[in-house]
Amino acid sequence: MSAAMIWVVSPNSEVCNGLGFLDGRLKNVGRNRRVVRRVVANPSGNLAISSEQLVYDVVLKQAALVKEQMRSREDVEVKPDVVLPGTLGLLNEAYDRCGEVCAEYAKTFYLGTLLMTPERRKAIWAIYVWCRRTDELVDGPNASHITPKALDRWESRLEDLFNGRPFDMLDGALSDTVSKFPVDIQPFKDMIDGMRMDLKKSRYENFDELYLYCYYVAGTVGLMSVPIMGIAPESNVPTESVYNAALALGIANQLTNILRDVGEDARRGRVYLPQDELAQAGLSDEDIFAMKVTDKWRFFMKKQIKRARTFFDQAEEGVTQLSSASRWPVWASLLLYRQILDEIEANDYNNFTKRAYVSKQKKIVALPIAYAKSLVPPSSRKLASN
Repeated sequence: MSAAMIWVVSPNSEVCNGLGFLDGRLKNVGRNRRVVRRVVANPSGNLAISSEQLVYDVVLKQAALVKEQMRSREDVEVKPDVVLPGTLGLLNEAYDRCGEVCAEYAKTFYLGTLLMTPERRKAIWAIYVWCRRTDELVDGPNASHITPKALDRWESRLEDLFNGRPFDMLDGALSDTVSKFPVDIQPFKDMIDGMRMDLKKSRYENFDELYLYCYYVAGTVGLMSVPIMGIAPESNVPTESVYNAALALGIANQLTNILRDVGEDARRGRVYLPQDELAQAGLSDEDIFAMKVTDKWRFFMKKQIKRARTFFDQAEEGVTQLSSASRWPVWASLLLYRQILDEIEANDYNNFTKRAYVSKQKKIVALPIAYAKSLVPPSSRKLASN
């Protein structure tokens, strides 16, 4: 059950998926969580760093790229692109097609992108389409025919487009995007690794393993899209903090997807829940496959929902640091996705046979609230550090 998307959108839903940020001092993956360089034992008995530290290292690299671009803009005159005859029309057509796909599969997010500058809007569309195509490899109609070699070929194709050799029109849009913005290839590669996990892994022993999966399939989108959405010029928090909040939104959205889709995933033989926490609650895979809501299940779900809300809380602290034109779609994503957790509770935690969703009326109410929040300028206070 993969769910790619941006600070923003899950390709499998109308609402956008998110990402996150990180404080430059190894802190904060949730309001009450601290990222530390922690060593854990892997199944073979060897020592390895935690998933949070692995992700943190990637985040620092992405933030450094943005900082470097900011310094370069101060020192170097930016020259206009040289466009070869006949290519501009094809490129515009490619971006238009990306916009059409985004409008069809992520309506709410698409509307929000219309407030962005044309350059940012097109770039976000290109990233969305690549994420959706990647997700479709393992969740689409041809998923049963996808092999590890197919994902290897997809990764090679990704490397080609980053080197200016796109395979098709849609690749061409992303190739143009990464040539104009400080977007690194690593989050894209990590997302493909998330698809590889879906091919070979259907259980997660603990939250450390699940966290890494959530980063691969959703948190990566934040790292891809923050350089496009931009950080507000008046923001004076560390760039790493903005990335950390974006990552938190991606993790929160994916955890929400998992909790919403427990029954659907169980029918496919998959359990995206920490096995050790299930055992602590007196539950097992058999209880999930039985699809019965019990007091043990309610107790377990309350803890899982609380964790997801913790990540949403941290994400809220960083959204205001984004460029003003980019805040509305992110706020809409956050508010609408967070309401799915409310709907799970309203269904008495029956996520086996009832699918929690936000009604059209509630979406209509949420959008102006998201817009009002997007008008709030960046806070000068430091993002939570404990």
